[in-house]
Amino acid sequence: MSDAAQPAGAAGSPPPAASSSRGRGGGGPSFSAVRSLIPARMDRLPWARFHTLVIVGLGTAWILDGIEVQIVAANGFAADLGMSNQQITASATSYLFGQVIGSLVFGRLTDRIGRKKLFALTLAVYLLGSALAGLSFSMWFFYLCRFIAGAGIGGEYSAINSAIDELIPAKYRGRVDLAVNGTYWAGVALGATATIFLLDPGIINEHWGWRIGFFIGPVLGIILILMRRAIPESPRWMLTHGRGDQAEDIVAGIEQRVHDSGHELTEVDESKSITVKPEERLPFREVAHVFFKVYPGRTVLGVTLMVTQSFLYNAIFFTYAIVLEQFYGVAKDAAGLYMIPFAIGNLLGPLLLGPLFDTVGRRKMIFGTYALAAVILSASAICFSMDLLTATTHTVFWCIAFFFASAGASSAYLTVSEVFPLEVRGQAISYFFSIAQIAGAIAPLIYGALIGEGESRGPLVIGYIGGSLIMLIGGIVALVLGVDAERKGLEDVADPLSKRNAEQDEQQEAI
Repeated sequence: MSDAAQPAGAAGSPPPAASSSRGRGGGGPSFSAVRSLIPARMDRLPWARFHTLVIVGLGTAWILDGIEVQIVAANGFAADLGMSNQQITASATSYLFGQVIGSLVFGRLTDRIGRKKLFALTLAVYLLGSALAGLSFSMWFFYLCRFIAGAGIGGEYSAINSAIDELIPAKYRGRVDLAVNGTYWAGVALGATATIFLLDPGIINEHWGWRIGFFIGPVLGIILILMRRAIPESPRWMLTHGRGDQAEDIVAGIEQRVHDSGHELTEVDESKSITVKPEERLPFREVAHVFFKVYPGRTVLGVTLMVTQSFLYNAIFFTYAIVLEQFYGVAKDAAGLYMIPFAIGNLLGPLLLGPLFDTVGRRKMIFGTYALAAVILSASAICFSMDLLTATTHTVFWCIAFFFASAGASSAYLTVSEVFPLEVRGQAISYFFSIAQIAGAIAPLIYGALIGEGESRGPLVIGYIGGSLIMLIGGIVALVLGVDAERKGLEDVADPLSKRNAEQDEQQEAI
């Protein structure tokens, strides 16, 4: 064993592993209390190649989602499948409802059996639905495929966001989480670029272009599945589920890799250790108790942030191409040109504003991004009602508004992921995400009806202003109920439930 791997106390060497015990009895799982420095050791790590692997292997799934959603938003399939505007937006609703079901099912599983086991499963379900959509022969089959793909990506949100927040050091967590969720828009930009060629009948037969688009994700997804095999289970999850020894091995391995890459590791003070008593199963009544009794304010915060951003985004995004075509006469195959700058604005928002969520703070930045997006969207609605905009200037308004809205929307996922205990983190994401997606699933139907056949702008203007007000409400709630979680360890933001179990045992023993 090299000197770097010795459990010496000197600075620059990996610290000794904390003691742990599986405590499994022969008659079933029975865990004893575990005292560990694992969370503090993970949070004190400098940025290293390991963290980059986590981001690339887990976060780039959103790029695939963005590509596919943009293929759908361009509605090149409509003519082949005989779909009207409202039926096109209904396909978006089918996808969103699939996300709800997938999130609820896989969200509970990721808390129960682990983050890593869900990585391959959820991605495989998503890619299967995407590939089958490219083989659609009728409207009902297309709806079914969109539902399956949605179920897979809904599960991804729970497993991926949980794992990223638990593997990334506290001082980087905000910017990384925002950037990862923002990469969805890199996929939208790529998808928009692809539709320019795929939907041009002069280049590719109009009956095949949109089908080829649905095969892009599955091809790229195979690479991601292979990359995810190198990403370990969350040591934090393992610690609270009776696998402390394995968690210690994983953290020691990560520390060794970081040290070997040239980074000095500081000692971790024993005062930062936590004591937990793992639980194998968590009854739903206890989960409900956490949301409604222990953290009711955070529950209101999470629901509000997720619902407001989801409603606005789905309302605008899934009707984007239709508005350009109906009110500005933009050709179907040219709509992608306008989506590219819109997607870039959405991508740059989380990337450029993300660091401020770790420095200025969560509450101020969430309020600021939500409020600015609402004001700019309202201004664009007024100009739209007065027929002062062109397809280009309307797109400019949207780019600026969603530069801020995208950062705010990504912070909603960050907030829900970090403000609840580890044992219910995946479920917190899944429940709030599902509620948000139900609101989001309704939005395309409402706005599709407001657009109609493009005969009047009035109804859509009311819809735009209403969406802006909804976004503003989200920002105000964040300012009042927000949690100052910046640069804090997850265990400092919300105690693990297993830590409380250990404290209760200590109190009983003292009595």
